[in-house]
Amino acid sequence: MKESYHSVAFNPHPGKGELAVLFSGQAQTKPQHRVGPQVLDYYLVHYVVSGRGTFRCMGTDYHLEKGSSFFIFPGELVSYASDETDPWCYRWIGFKGNQVDQLLSSIGISQHEPVSSTKSPRKMSTLFLQVEQTLKKRLSHCDMQSQGYMRLIMAEYGQDASRDPIATEEASGIQQQVEQAIRWLTLQYHQPISIESMAHSLGYHRTHLSKMFKQHTGMAPMNFLLKIRMERAKILLLESLTIEQVASSVGFSDPLYFSKQFKKWYGRSPSEYRLDQSTNPYDCNQ
Repeated sequence: MKESYHSVAFNPHPGKGELAVLFSGQAQTKPQHRVGPQVLDYYLVHYVVSGRGTFRCMGTDYHLEKGSSFFIFPGELVSYASDETDPWCYRWIGFKGNQVDQLLSSIGISQHEPVSSTKSPRKMSTLFLQVEQTLKKRLSHCDMQSQGYMRLIMAEYGQDASRDPIATEEASGIQQQVEQAIRWLTLQYHQPISIESMAHSLGYHRTHLSKMFKQHTGMAPMNFLLKIRMERAKILLLESLTIEQVASSVGFSDPLYFSKQFKKWYGRSPSEYRLDQSTNPYDCNQ
């Protein structure tokens, strides 16, 4: 059995432009290592160096192996797991930017087409490794250098002749509705929200939207919203905020009710989680 390991490096000064790398890492996972279901507020790409596993997004399972990649978009409910006999070894990069959707679309990557492959696995693996090594050095120009490597990585994905963005089928009307609802919840989670208010804002019937949402995500809209809030709360609890401030930031006017929901969700109170948590919220293997 392969020995598991994990490493990650963070960008000390991520930019705020069209593309910025947040962190990069690698891991040899254990058999049946599972992540999620979870919702992120940044983009994340994994490149499979060896082994096999399954990535689940928008109700679809993708079985991936060496040379494959899967992309996670902000606000999407996803999960992934290593094979029980030949577990994944993968590298990853977390990134953000105001032009990322357009950049990914130009190489045929979207929420409905979140996987890709490369004809140059050795080159791709090296580029991912270079991003991590660049961030580990923590030099003043590492943000710019990591951006450059990220663009080279995207260019490699664009070389995949089997992917034609023009030929990619348009998402169905129902998929678009669910996607709109997910993005609406992701942006409005800190506000008082009801299914009625969401359906009204999006122009859909409440019952129809709830049914389609659960069909495509496996969760009712309000449970999905609670998951977004809890995931965000985990990140905020690592900052120098009071429990009351964290609760308010994720849409709870009553900090006691927030604490009860957090403990029900994670089995620990916010205070206990804050004391026990020693890893960074960007750690892909948590």
